[in-house]
Amino acid sequence: MNAQIQHWGEGLRLLVEWLATAAFALSGVLEAARKRLDAVGVCVVAFLAAFGGGTLRDLLLDHRPFFWVAHVEVLWAVLALAVGAMLWMRRGHIAPTERAIQWPDALGLGLFTAAGTHRALVEGMPVLVAVLMGVLTAVFGGVLRDMVCNEIPTAFRDHRPYAVFAFAGGWLYVALWAAGAPGWAALLGCVVLAAGLRALALWRDWRLPAWQT
Repeated sequence: MNAQIQHWGEGLRLLVEWLATAAFALSGVLEAARKRLDAVGVCVVAFLAAFGGGTLRDLLLDHRPFFWVAHVEVLWAVLALAVGAMLWMRRGHIAPTERAIQWPDALGLGLFTAAGTHRALVEGMPVLVAVLMGVLTAVFGGVLRDMVCNEIPTAFRDHRPYAVFAFAGGWLYVALWAAGAPGWAALLGCVVLAAGLRALALWRDWRLPAWQT
């Protein structure tokens, strides 16, 4: 099993983690700016969004060291991204609206789903656990971001599918891996399905059934 999973390659795995981290860090910066937090608050929210899901995943899988401990350069990258984005927005180039947050969040959803599912498979977890680890990695950082900003997490309240798409993407990754597909194909399929469906749901305003008032 591990031989097939490792076909993905360490370099590609790190690239996915970096891209997902950057996407969620940017969503954290935008949410913190929308709430008019100060510079420290913006950086804290960016770090929680970027590393929250992966850290919880590694805790549950008993994997050490954590991704951001093993690759401390990613901490500097997120800090630089947060500061640079704040300066950029202060010049009026980006309006930190709720809609602006949704697009890096959708991209991070797909990337972190692939990264989390892959990590669990490498650790020898059953496929259902691997898929759930992908969902947790993709969702938990956004939950922390919204809670710190005094919001009910978007994943729980807007009724547009979110974790559902991460769940579907994780299963596609597992299916492609089981079929012997190259690691890059499993990665791409997972990211396109999860992030693409989330973007489509935002565009078409697809909604899950809501409570009757």
